[in-house]
Amino acid sequence: MAAPKEILRLLERFAQQCEAYKSGQYKELAIRVEFIDPFFKALGWDVHNEQGYAEAYKDVIHEDALKIGGATKAPDSCFRIGGTRKFFVECKKPSVNIKDAPHPAYQLRRYGWSAKLPLSILTDFEEFAVYDCRNKPGKNDSSAVGRVLYLTYEQYAEKWDEIANIFSREAVLKGSFDKFAHDAKGKRGTTTVDDVFLEEIERWRDLLARNIALRNPALSQRELNFAVQRTIDRIIFLRICEDRGIEPYGRLMALRNGERVYPRLCEKFQRADERYNSGLFHFQREKGRPEAPDELTLSLNLDDKVLKDIFASLYYPESPYEFSVLSADILGQVYERFLGNVIRLTAGHQAKVEKKPEVRNAGGVFYTPEFITKTIVRQTIGKQVEGKTPRQVAKLRFCDMACGSGSFLIEAFQFLLDWHRDFYVEDNPEKHGKVLYRTGNEWRLTTDERKRILLNNIYGVDIDAQAVEVTKLSLFLKVLEGESQESITKQYELFHQRALPDLGSNIKCGNSLIGSEAYRYQQLSFLPEDDRYRINVFDWTQAFPGIMEAGGFDAIIGNPPYIRIQVMKKWAPVEVELYKTLYRSAAAGNYDIYVVFVEKALNLLKVLPAFPCDL
Repeated sequence: MAAPKEILRLLERFAQQCEAYKSGQYKELAIRVEFIDPFFKALGWDVHNEQGYAEAYKDVIHEDALKIGGATKAPDSCFRIGGTRKFFVECKKPSVNIKDAPHPAYQLRRYGWSAKLPLSILTDFEEFAVYDCRNKPGKNDSSAVGRVLYLTYEQYAEKWDEIANIFSREAVLKGSFDKFAHDAKGKRGTTTVDDVFLEEIERWRDLLARNIALRNPALSQRELNFAVQRTIDRIIFLRICEDRGIEPYGRLMALRNGERVYPRLCEKFQRADERYNSGLFHFQREKGRPEAPDELTLSLNLDDKVLKDIFASLYYPESPYEFSVLSADILGQVYERFLGNVIRLTAGHQAKVEKKPEVRNAGGVFYTPEFITKTIVRQTIGKQVEGKTPRQVAKLRFCDMACGSGSFLIEAFQFLLDWHRDFYVEDNPEKHGKVLYRTGNEWRLTTDERKRILLNNIYGVDIDAQAVEVTKLSLFLKVLEGESQESITKQYELFHQRALPDLGSNIKCGNSLIGSEAYRYQQLSFLPEDDRYRINVFDWTQAFPGIMEAGGFDAIIGNPPYIRIQVMKKWAPVEVELYKTLYRSAAAGNYDIYVVFVEKALNLLKVLPAFPCDL
């Protein structure tokens, strides 16, 4: 295939003005608009959304590059198929030596690795470098590490077949891009971002647990688990906000200078409470908030060395993570496995991390793949919103009754955000100025509208208190997508509104299967405290009175636990007996716990599904 005429014209113009373009005065935006965008348009990509696709399905997303501390905090362009990321393109001005300079390659590989993309492209049009992003990037890597293809603009015409057969939109749709990625995969074992980040936060948990247990001997095991988990969640939240430009970059890193690191960190936590209003930073009693404030963690003693170690691992150049592209799905995969362990206190008040009994007996933690969550949400919530208006959708209630780290609720929330935005855009966006605004060539929902949708439609329950907090964390980060430090500050100053909703009435902790009716069959009050805490009785009518009075939820989504009852008897014999009493599906013979979840889900639905179901 010969190079198209538009490519030949680009090459001729670049060759004629090459010295001027390489002078240093020619900027990244100019090279992208004048050369790189037309280059990919010739490869069949709808670079400027001329087809008018809905926002969720645009071929190319041009990121709003945030200049923080002299570094770009988002890749310049993301190329997608059906809304799914395929590769990043990072643009540099022609004065940059892409072939030899290590920093641009490291930057691109951090983006691609953090987003779990196999390949991404670094180019200034003069040079075109493709990198394998599956190996963890190292700060001392040369520019050649991970590079699987390198071309200069003089080679584009003769190599056009090769370029188009890999990077054209058609080639991606036909699988040629994936085949090239597979063939280009290095012989070294790959280390994915979720595996590495899991190791990282597990290391933090071990450091924090040992030190907090040592310095705070009066803490109970439950309090220790709460304190460690909440500290990790807060640090991750603030660090992600930094890379997204919502918080000033480097604030946590600056705490490494000087002493009294934890008291100074707590001051930042308290200021975050003023800005965000989330349960993550809830330290004072407030009227109308259902959950009790955290009156424990601000008074803890914690050594400076531990926190300085953690902060050092979160920043360039030591850190391989680029948090601006670390998706909620990847974070959920990390946390799902992280929550499979618990901190136990020994008789000498030393902290030990060990697997939870249900995880140990089930053979590990299994995260629901993204394509399954998307399919289930599309086939349930998608059917519910068909033909409706936003006012009608506002009355719908969707629940995951074993929400874990929140993967289904995050997908449901994202689906509803996309649906509302597309409805408003197709219905003439100028009519919906209170809920919609434009940035560049993209329409976005206002923060108030995102919060309204979350509070109206999304509900969840999990027996694990830590899982509940992780679900909230992921939903908070989803609400803040597209926000900036300026927009949040302005919102607070003008309207005295904090940026996040309180999810205490939406995402709750409890045993979805055992309610207060269990007291009629078991003397639960006489059980040891640890057993009562594990059983964690949950009353749906008290937790969600308005929803239950209206008949229940419109859809139950999720992937409940799959545990044979013979296995569960080893650590939860009381619950097993209660299930036999409370549920028809468990009344006789052996069974798997998931069938009990199905029976309970049917009881919680407003309208039963239109298919035969014999429990």
